[in-house]
Parts: sequence; C-alpha cells; structure tokens
Amino acid sequence: MGDKGFSAFRLILCFVSFIVTLHLVHGDLSYSFPEEMKPQSVIGNIAKDLGLDLRTLSARKARVDSEGTRKRYCDIILSTGDLVTSERIDRESLCGKKPSCVVKVDLVLENPLELHRVSLHIQDVNDNSPKFRENLIKMEISESAERGNRFSVEQAHDADIGQNAVQRYNLEKNENFILVVDSNKVQLELENKLDREKQKELNLLLTALDGGSPQRSGTVVIHVTVLDANDNAPVFSQAVYKASLPENSSPDTIVINVGATDADEGVNGDVTYQFGHVSEDDVNVFSIDHKTGEIRVTGEIDFEEMSSFEMLVQAKDGLGLTSYAKVIIDITDINDNAPVIYLKSLTNPIPENVSPGTEVGIINVQDRDSETNGQVRCFIQQNVPFKLIPSIKNYYSLVSTGQLDREVVSDYNITISATDEGSPPLSSSKSVQLSVADINDNPPVFEEQSYSAYVSENNKPGSTLCSVSARDPDWRQNGTVIYSLLSGEVNGAPVSSYVSVNGDTGVIHAVRSFDYEQFRSFKVQVMARDNGSPPLSSNVTVSVFISDVNDNSPQILYPAPEGNSFMTELVPKAAHGGSLVSKVIAVDADSGQNAWLSYHIVKSTDPGLFSIGVHSGEIRTQRDISESDSMKQNLIVSVRDNGQPSLSATCSMYLLISDNLAEVPELKDISYDEKNSKLTSYLIIALVSVSTFFLTFIIIILGVRFCRRRKPRLLFDGAVAIPSAYLPPNYADVDGTGTLRSTYNYDAYLTTGSRTSDFKFVTSYNDNTLPADQTLRKSPSDFVDPFDDLDASEEVRASFLPCYYISQCLTKSSGDPSSLKLNKSIFFFFFLPGYNIQNFRQSRNNANIYVGVSRAL
Repeated sequence: MGDKGFSAFRLILCFVSFIVTLHLVHGDLSYSFPEEMKPQSVIGNIAKDLGLDLRTLSARKARVDSEGTRKRYCDIILSTGDLVTSERIDRESLCGKKPSCVVKVDLVLENPLELHRVSLHIQDVNDNSPKFRENLIKMEISESAERGNRFSVEQAHDADIGQNAVQRYNLEKNENFILVVDSNKVQLELENKLDREKQKELNLLLTALDGGSPQRSGTVVIHVTVLDANDNAPVFSQAVYKASLPENSSPDTIVINVGATDADEGVNGDVTYQFGHVSEDDVNVFSIDHKTGEIRVTGEIDFEEMSSFEMLVQAKDGLGLTSYAKVIIDITDINDNAPVIYLKSLTNPIPENVSPGTEVGIINVQDRDSETNGQVRCFIQQNVPFKLIPSIKNYYSLVSTGQLDREVVSDYNITISATDEGSPPLSSSKSVQLSVADINDNPPVFEEQSYSAYVSENNKPGSTLCSVSARDPDWRQNGTVIYSLLSGEVNGAPVSSYVSVNGDTGVIHAVRSFDYEQFRSFKVQVMARDNGSPPLSSNVTVSVFISDVNDNSPQILYPAPEGNSFMTELVPKAAHGGSLVSKVIAVDADSGQNAWLSYHIVKSTDPGLFSIGVHSGEIRTQRDISESDSMKQNLIVSVRDNGQPSLSATCSMYLLISDNLAEVPELKDISYDEKNSKLTSYLIIALVSVSTFFLTFIIIILGVRFCRRRKPRLLFDGAVAIPSAYLPPNYADVDGTGTLRSTYNYDAYLTTGSRTSDFKFVTSYNDNTLPADQTLRKSPSDFVDPFDDLDASEEVRASFLPCYYISQCLTKSSGDPSSLKLNKSIFFFFFLPGYNIQNFRQSRNNANIYVGVSRAL
C-alpha cells in the first residue's frame, strides 16, 4: 500500500471514530469527536444512550462534573438530552504528543444517586503547521567534505499527531545537496563537492509537509558557508537520556548532565549545548548549561499538571557541526494536595418532620494526588443527627439519622472532614449550613391557666380589662398567635356585646358599661389560634369581676321627697318625750358600705323638739310637747349613704301638733297643685251629689244608730304599704341600714260633734297588728285593684250609727310612684246599716284613695 492509500485509510478511520459512539461496560460511556469544535456542538445524546426519557433526565438533575480544577469541557442540554461542548478544546494543550487523548468526566444523576464514567476521546485535526525552531539555519561545511557526507538538520515540529504531523520534507533543487530523511533524522547529503572558490555561500530552502487535509507546511532557509576542514560532528554519549524528578523540586535542582565529544581539535572540537525545539512551558521549567550540558530546574514542577517531560538537546562544534540527543524526565508524585470537598447537592432547608435515613445532600471528595496519596476517607466530626454514607467512587450521601425538632435546634453547622492516605496525611474540612424548616406542630400555650379581670362598674366602653398572652414556639406564620372570643352568652346576651379582644395583642376591652346592680361577675372563653396549616389552638377562661361604686343615691320611700304634694302627720299634744312620731323609710340600690344609710335632721322649725334615729330613721320627740310649741312643725330630713363620695337625698316632713283637726283651721288653706287636683275636684262633686241624694233617708237611721253607740269610730289604717316594685333592684333589707323593718300604722278617729274634720292619733300599731311582710314586702299585684276582689275575699260591713267620715287622700305623684302625699280632699261617706261598702279607687291621673271601714268596738 502506497503513502496515499495509507493516508486515505487513516482518514477514513478518523471519520468513523468521529461519528460512532461506543458503550463501555459497567454503564460507562465513550464518545469520540474532533478537537476545535465550536461551543455547543453536539457530541452525543445521553438520554438515548442511557435509555432515559427527557423528563427523568431533568427530574434527576443530570449534570457533568469534571474532577479537580480542570476546565468544564461539556454540558448536558436537559431539554434534548444532547451532550454538547461548552468551550474550545485543544488536543495539543491537553495531551501533547500522546497518541491517544482521553478526557474523563462524571455524569451524575440524583434521587437515587447514579454515576456514569464518560470518556471523551479527542481526535486530532490538522490545525497546526509544521514549524522549525529557527527561520534560518546556519551551517559551515568545509570544501573538503567528500561526496556522500551527510549533515544533520533540525527537524520541524508539528503539534499535531499521526497523519496530521510532519510526514515528509522537500529540499529546493540545487547542484550540491540532496535531502535524506531517515527515521527521525533529516540530513543534507553532499552530492557534488563544494568549491569555495566558486561559491562561498549557499541558501537552501527546506520545506516540511504534514499529512493533513488540507495539507500544511513550514519552511526554513539553510544558509551554508563553505569552509575548510571540519569533518567530525559532536557525538553524544547516549542517544536517550532519562531522569526521575520529584514534583515541587526547588529551583536550581540538578536534573541530569548530557555530554557529547568531537574528534576534531581546536575550534572544530569545541562543543556547546542548547535545547532543541521545546514548548514555551518547558523552556520556563528547565535550563541547560551551554558549556557543561548540565540541566537544572528553573520553574515550578507539578506532577498533577505534567507527569513527564521530553526534549531534544543539541551539541554543536565550533564550525557548526551538530548532533542531537533525547532527554526524558519523569516526575514522581508526592502528597502535596489535600483532599477537596465539593458540595454537589443540598436540600436546604429540610422539614423538621423528615424521617430518619432521608438523603439531604451529596458530597464529592477529590484528591489530585495519585495512588495512595489520592485515597481519601471522609467523615463528620461533631455529634449531629446526620451521617455520611459512601456511594459511587468518591461520592457520599449525607443522610439524617434521627428525628429533628426546629424548636430545639433550628440550624446545624455540619463540619465534614476528609483525610488522604499519604505520608504525612493531608486533610481538609468543609462546613455545611443546614436549616430546619418549621411545621406547625405546637399549639399556642397561654402563660397562665386562667385570668381574672377586675373592673369598677360604670366603666367607660372601650376601657381595658386585662390582657391575655399565649406563646407558640413555631416560626413565622406557624407561631403567629391570633386571639378571639368563643361564642357564649352572659345574662342571655352574646358575650361579644360585653367584651372584645384584640386579635393581635390579646388585650380585652369592655364593649359596654357594666352595672354592679345587674350582675357582679361573668366568665368568657378566649381562644388563641396560630396561623399554621392546619391551625392549632387552645382556650383559656377569663373571669371578669365587677366592683360596686357609689352611683345610687338613697331613695326615700316614705315620706315622699319634695314635690308637688306634701305629707302631714298629726302629733298629739299630750305626746311625751321619746314618743314615736313618724319614720323616714329609705333604701339604696348599692351594696356594702355604699348602702349604709344614716338619717339627719338638717332643718326644723323647733330644733330641740324632735330627733331622728341615725340608723333607724325614727322621728321621736325629745321632750314633752308644751303649749308654747308651734302647732305646725316642718322637718327637712337628709338621708346619706356611706360611699366615697357620699350621696344623699332629702325630704320634708310636715307635723301638726293637735288632738283635733278642728283646731287647725289653716289646714283648709293648704294649697295644692291645680294640675293634680283637677280630677279630684270632679270626683268630689260627683260624690257630694250622690251623698246628697241619700241624705234625707239616712238622717233618721243615723240618729237611731247614734243613740245606741255614743262613741262610734271609724278606724283608719294609716299603714303605708310600699309595693316591692317601688324598691330599687337588688334591694336588701339589712339591719342598721335605715330600711324599713316594721310597719307603723295609726288609728284615725272622727268625733260626731266636730264641724270640721279632726284626726286623732290614739295609738300606733306594732308588730302585733300588722306584720311587715304584709306591707313592705307586698307585691305590686296585691295593690293593683284590691277593692275589685273584695267580694271574693272579705266583706267590710258598716254596722254603726249614721255618721260621717272624713278621710285623708294619699296622693301618688306622677313623677315618683313611691311618693305618697296628703291631699286636702274631704269626702263624706254615708253608710246604711248592713250595707257592703266597696272600696273606692280614683283614676290613675289623680291620687289613689283607699278608704277602710271597720266595725265599731
């Protein structure tokens, strides 16, 4: 097979290796592609070669990792599954003259972790032209040189390999020299002897051609100076020199000595040394002594960057004859690289309810050293609920080992350490910050089991009662507490109409003003709920206690307070000192000391005549009544409670010192309110008319009765019946508070010979006559219309002689239903013997008039 056929065959093999993808055992992949491809050029399809669909490739976060700090040569396009180049790839800078250039990367798939070794076979393309070290080669050849003598010429250097490297040389046609290429030597063979006298200098053009397509070439001019007599070239002691050098050797370290000898003498035998064609990187690493051939270290040597060096050394004699030898320097590895920890994947944050054994991260550990120096152990130093599980190659899975609780530990600083097996061992560490995500697993907890709030009645709406507080150890919205009232009722009304709670602060406010006399305490339920999903909550009871304030003045039931009517009491002239005259009856709706009442006479007609019991309200004479005392006595009584400040009420008491109404002519002149007496006047006229109708018939019968009973009398029950409806709410009958304990009733007698109405107080009723529970504790229904039911209960018969009866009228003021006042109205009742006389009740706008008739004793 000729050179052309062999070149075509190699081209076909290169093309086939470019388009064919090979699958290696154990799931490894191999792709071949030419160097110098544009970025994002497709190398192969990962998804198709691994049998994965594109969704799985994206879900498992497929990626390509390159070891160490090497460049990133390729990437995966997840949308298509194509493996593409990520940058320009130069085979010569990666592999130099190595016949096979393979770059290995890792294809990583997560969940579960899967690792594929991908071998990238980079094929050479003809991107470098042959190049001579110098553009001009100077040679000095003696004219005495014989035909057939050969003179070595430095070879051209082509960074490409194989077919793309230098394949042949061409020498420009001339009369003296022909080109001889033998193995690794390029020589000029003298075909015709030189004649210095004809031509002192010759310029020969040497061209180096590679076998690429398109073909590239490089040229050099050989300048030949014709000299006399130098027919021996230097000869090296070895064709190939080899040396071993540890990496990181210090500068000026001697690597090896090369030596060559020249059989000539004098200038023709003086040998000098220099490097042949070497790369710029190699020139900066080593130097050679031109006289001795000693090679020394001048730069930094790193085994991980270059594991061996290969260079040519040239020996040249004084007249320009040269020879070449090869020097190979092997670099030995030392443990100078600590392991490097890469965090390839991390789930951060992780929920606190994650189950033990869950993979939360992927760790990759790499050591650029080789063999034992690159063996690495990886572990976690501190005591944390995580551990490392070895996986494929130098990959580790970071998994949880216990139950996490964010409320106990919210963040973990995990220190991962890696140590190699070198001597001495090198180690490194990496900190991984891992946060624990919160879940709503804690309900709000109140700071107290129950709360009590104390507020005085008559508080302002919106005033603060108390504050509840709950804590939730969860985070953010899971720990945000919102307060609300649970539905319920207080005295039949919704609890929300009494209090409200601030949803953010837990401060409880009063919605309305409270009244101690209506209720004294109540309970509400407050719920604290967090804002998690689902929300958690807890409840607490808040007891609200209302304290009493002195907000009710004493209320005088008898006698009626100042108004349009007045009450008059008769005091017998024969009353002795200490005699009970009347009683002031008052109540207070407050409680406790706010309802303790005291009675005081603030003004009187005769200050020394009457006194009042401070706690009982009983009005008594202080001395015997004398003739000199004024007949009309006016007392102003003040009733004060014991509150702070004290509240009071006053009433007027009119007393008439007389045994007979006839002695008090001025009584007829007492005025009264026209508005309240208008209806009374109509009633008087009606009653007088009716009485006149019977007057003629009754006079005779009354005369007969009068003879039989000389001293008939009509008993007037002067007891004041106070309906319970007039009492304030929550009124309590307490000893010593000034409230009424017994009923005081008085008999009114009418004399037959009186021309005017006379009242005579003979005696007062005590507890033996009318119990208190029949007066003060009567219900309102007992007083609505007692005379309408008289037929069903009892009959009051008039079985006495004809007489007339003058009755007082107890008037009920329109402004105060409990105020009973004396009206001047005079009624004449004429009763026939044995007739049932019904009680009479006047209309509501006037006074209620009750007339009682009893059988004469």
